[in-house]
Amino acid sequence: MPLIQWYPGHIAKAERQLKEQLNRVDVVFEVLDARIPLASHHPDVAQWIGDKPRLVVLNRMDMIPESVRQGWLTWFTAQGETLYCTNAKQGKGIKSLKKAAQTAGVQMNQRRRDRGMRPRAVRAVVIGFPNVGKSALINRLLGRKVVASARRAGVTRQLQWIRISDSLELLDAPGIIPAKLENQKDAVKLAICEDIGEAAYDNQQIGAALVDLLTELNFEKILSSRYQVDPRNITGEEYIESLGNIRYKGDKERATMQLLNDFRKGIMGQIPLELPSFSELSN
Repeated sequence: MPLIQWYPGHIAKAERQLKEQLNRVDVVFEVLDARIPLASHHPDVAQWIGDKPRLVVLNRMDMIPESVRQGWLTWFTAQGETLYCTNAKQGKGIKSLKKAAQTAGVQMNQRRRDRGMRPRAVRAVVIGFPNVGKSALINRLLGRKVVASARRAGVTRQLQWIRISDSLELLDAPGIIPAKLENQKDAVKLAICEDIGEAAYDNQQIGAALVDLLTELNFEKILSSRYQVDPRNITGEEYIESLGNIRYKGDKERATMQLLNDFRKGIMGQIPLELPSFSELSN
């Protein structure tokens, strides 16, 4: 498979602007895709924010089973992180997130008072990869639609400050992504989940990779029962070809998009592409 790399000009510009604004920020919301929490974590965030409080938000929690969600809660706790699980589309988990930001604001304003400064609204920034649900999250926090939100990467193009209440201001930033994706397995997962621009990859190769990954994760029964093609003992490419021949008169692109869209919209069911590995914690 060709290398997957995607770093358009608007993201490079947004990253520069974000770094300039971070010194004004009190707390950071890092939004991750619940299906791929590790692949959707930007490796440079910790370096950028220093000792600022970071709230890790696992969005799209409705797209993974409850057992996996609990596993990630345990995993992140063991890493010393507090995890907030949300479904921004339906507004679930928003109250606890808002409360956490306000708590951070209370602590920040106490430090200001101690230095003889007046209290002010807490300033938070929402960062994460493209299409992980940042704008939908902000709309839920505000209680009305103020920023564009869509199921594709690259909708938010510029930074903007949004006043949530007298006690909370949010900086909405475009999706950020490393200039170079070193881990190509993670890059494939980002493409499968549509958390990277479609110009970066070939649909049929990513569809085949989805089949291979689902088989590896023991979800082959879903593929067999839903599409009447058994993925065992064949490659993902062969699966796409068979599905195209059976359903779409040999049209592999239509077969590919059927698979990808069924996964991306949750029609296949609650399917995580990453699982918490507790063996890593002892290393």
